[in-house]
Amino acid sequence: MIEAISFNDAGLIPAIAQDASTGQVLMVAWMNEEALLETISSKKAVYFSRSRQRLWRKGEESGHVQQVEDIHLDCDGDVILLKVVQIGGIACHTGREHCFFRRLDDEGEWQDCEPVLKSPEDIYQLSDD
Repeated sequence: MIEAISFNDAGLIPAIAQDASTGQVLMVAWMNEEALLETISSKKAVYFSRSRQRLWRKGEESGHVQQVEDIHLDCDGDVILLKVVQIGGIACHTGREHCFFRRLDDEGEWQDCEPVLKSPEDIYQLSDD
């Protein structure tokens, strides 16, 4: 199964998370082999955080877990599509339903076009320790 996948030179593959019922693209992240295998076995989305250089279990801090319904591989074997149920209805760290909340307007400016459902400060409660 892994042999069919074309990871890039960094050992990663882009992964698109799509709402299983609506088809809305929720977010795009990266997976390494370990993240993909854990996603397959747990049926919960696990990604590889390039900034932290470690596995990122979606929802580990926010509680906004992605339950994986289906996994697809594109024709070239270099993109994964996860069809997910987004727990809590928020996929984006900005508190929005999905990460694609900016639209290019007629003047060439990016405009926010989706509401914040929950403030990031309320999602990511930071301790004062």
